[in-house]
Amino acid sequence: HIEQFSEDNSGEMPGKADLENAYKNFSYRFDETYGGFGNAPKFPSPHNLMFLLRYWKSSADDAALEMVEKTLTEMSKGGIFDHVGFGFHRYSTDRYWKLPHFEKMLYDQAMLAIAYIETYQASGNSYYANVAEKIFEYVLRDMTSPDGGFYSAEDADSEGEEGKFYVWTKSELIEILGKDAAEMYSVIYNIEDEGNFDDEATGKKSGTNIPHLRESLARHAEDINMEEKELAGKIESYRMKLFNYREKRIHPLKDDKILTDWNGLMIAAFAMGGKVLKSEKYIKAAENSAKFILDNLMDGNGRLLHRFRKGEAGLQASVEDYAFFIWGLLELYEATFNLNYLTGALELQKIQDNYYWDEENAGYFFSPYDGEELITKTKEIYDGAIPSGNSVSAMNLLKLGRILADKKYENKSVDIGTAFSKKIKQEVIGSAMYLASLDYSMGPAYEIIFVSDSEYNNEDIVQKINSIYLPNKVVIFVNESDENNEIYDLAGYTKNYSAIDGKTTAYICKNYICNLPVTDPDEALKLVRK
Repeated sequence: HIEQFSEDNSGEMPGKADLENAYKNFSYRFDETYGGFGNAPKFPSPHNLMFLLRYWKSSADDAALEMVEKTLTEMSKGGIFDHVGFGFHRYSTDRYWKLPHFEKMLYDQAMLAIAYIETYQASGNSYYANVAEKIFEYVLRDMTSPDGGFYSAEDADSEGEEGKFYVWTKSELIEILGKDAAEMYSVIYNIEDEGNFDDEATGKKSGTNIPHLRESLARHAEDINMEEKELAGKIESYRMKLFNYREKRIHPLKDDKILTDWNGLMIAAFAMGGKVLKSEKYIKAAENSAKFILDNLMDGNGRLLHRFRKGEAGLQASVEDYAFFIWGLLELYEATFNLNYLTGALELQKIQDNYYWDEENAGYFFSPYDGEELITKTKEIYDGAIPSGNSVSAMNLLKLGRILADKKYENKSVDIGTAFSKKIKQEVIGSAMYLASLDYSMGPAYEIIFVSDSEYNNEDIVQKINSIYLPNKVVIFVNESDENNEIYDLAGYTKNYSAIDGKTTAYICKNYICNLPVTDPDEALKLVRK
C-alpha cells in the first residue's frame, strides 16, 4: 500500500472544507439499505466510521451518526461476523455483508472494537458494547499468546477449502441441537436445506450455510411472543453447543507471528474497552501485550523491531510500528494513569522523530533514514485496510502536545497535514484517519485533569467521564501525595491544580481554560456534556 512520495505534494493545511467534502463523499457512497459504502466487495474500514463519529460530534449532523450505526449494525448481523465463535472476517464479497472472505485479521478486530466502543459512547446503545465484548472474547480466546502478545491472523481455508470450518448443513444443526431447536435457530439465522449461498464455481446452492441475521433478536422475540431475554438465553445455549462441536473440526491455520504495529492497535482497543466498559480484564490484556513488546521487540538501543515468532525478534520497525504502539501506550496511560506508559510513548515518539521524520518536506518516511538503502524513500497518508502511520502519528502528536502543553508536538502534526495537503484534498475519503486528527486540531479540544491525594483507584468521577463520547480530549491524573510526582516534570502546569476536601477533583478545561473544580461525579458529567 506504500506509494512513492512526490515532493510537490505540499500545499495549504487542510481545513473545514475538507472535512465537509469527505462527509459529502461518504454520504454519496453510503448504502442506505445495508450500510457501508459503495458496492461489493465491502471492507469494514472502521477508521472511516471513526471520522464520521467525530464529524457528527462537531457538526451535530445526526445523519453522520446514523450512517455509522447502520453500518455497524448490518455488519454485526451479517455473515462477515462469526456468530458462533465471534470476531470479524476480513471483508464481504457481496453488498449484504453475508458471504465473507473467511480470513480473520487482528487489525480488523482492533479497529472494529474501537469503532463499536466509540459508537456505544456516542449513542448510549449497549448493543454496540456487546459486539465489542464479543470481539474481545474471540481475541482473548484464540489470538492471544501465553506470553501476552497477540497473534496476527487466522486463515480462511481448512482442509483445503475456504470457509469449511465456519459453515453448516441443516442436518448438522438437527443432529447437534435437536429438531425443534434447530428449526428455531434456522429461522433466526436463515439456515436453508439447500444452503443459503451459491457455490462460486457452479452457481448452484452450496448445500451449506453461513449463519446471519436479517432481523434483530428483539424483532424475532416479538414475532414469537417471547421475552427478548429468554430468546437470547436460548440462542446462547445453541451457540455454545455449535461452538463446542465446531472446535472438534480441523481449524484454519493460525498465523502466530506477533507484529508490533498490529499489537499496538489491539492494545489501544483493549485499553479503550477497559476504561469505557469498566473491565480490568481488558486493561490487563493491553498491559500484557505492551509488556511483551517492550520485553521482546526492542533492540539494545531502545528501538522497536517489527516481528516476533518462535522466540526470535527481527526486522526493522516501520513508522506504523511506532505510530500504532505509541497510540496503544497513550490509551493505556488514560486507562491506568501509570506514568510509565506516557513516558514510554514520549521516548518512542522522540525516536520516531529522530529516525523517520523528513526534515526537508515534513511527514514521516515509512522506514528510518539509517535503514536498508532504497531507490526511493516512501511516505504515505492514504489509509488502506488500516490507517497510515502518518495519520495515526498526527493524532498521537496532538495528544502528546495537549498532555504536555508543548506546542512543538502540535506543530509537527500541522506539518504532516501541510506536507500531504494536495494528496488529502485529492483523495479525501482515503484519508479519514488524518481527518479525524484534523477535527481535533481545529477544536474545540479538552483537557481534563483529575487531582487526588492518593493513587488512582477507579474513582467514580473518572469512570463517569469515560462513559461519554468526547474524542478530542486528553485525561491526566495527578496524585498529590506522590513526593516524586513525575507528571509535574512532564506537564508543569498540573502543579496549579489541587484536590478539594480530600476528594478526587476534576478540572474540565477547554483549550486550557478551566471551569471551577468539581468533586461530584454527576456534576462533572454535566459540565463535560455542556
